[in-house]
Amino acid sequence: MRRVRSLTALVSALLLLAGCQQPATDIATGTSSAQSAVDRGEYLVAVGGCHDCHTPKIFGPDGAEPDLSRRLSGHPADDALPPLPAGQIAPDGWGVIVNNHLTAWAGAWGVSFAANLTPDQATGMGSWTEDMFVKALRTGKHQGAGRPILPPMPWFWYQNMTDDDLKAVFAYLQSLPPIANPIPEPMPPDAIP
Repeated sequence: MRRVRSLTALVSALLLLAGCQQPATDIATGTSSAQSAVDRGEYLVAVGGCHDCHTPKIFGPDGAEPDLSRRLSGHPADDALPPLPAGQIAPDGWGVIVNNHLTAWAGAWGVSFAANLTPDQATGMGSWTEDMFVKALRTGKHQGAGRPILPPMPWFWYQNMTDDDLKAVFAYLQSLPPIANPIPEPMPPDAIP
């Protein structure tokens, strides 16, 4: 009888230890906390309008719609920018001109291109850490320490998100299929075509 109790206690202890190694599970939904973070991140990306600029568009009968086969892959690398009409971006003209994909924006700052947010190691955010992502959205600096994040990216709105929400967005972005899509460097105002 002692052996049975000892064996039962040992098995119970091992199961308890094994359970401590697993992500917490939400009893109501049956999802792990890691999955919940990804789901929360997907929701925040949707309501935050990230697809508006970071997902290329396809054109159908209802106009431009997100091309979800290139979800959050940024400005299409093979998309040539049309020349901007001279003098259009001016104090008495237009403040911003945008391409058809809504992924390239020209303004007084020059031309900025929507980043590839997929986890592609070479062209996206696959080499980013969670800390880099949080710092980027808190400071407005690329990778949290680089060049300024340019308009129209409203990082100054997203800097007010909680750490948990920013981490959830990062978890979702890292869960996407990686898409190789190199993004051009921003262009200064004097280089606008």
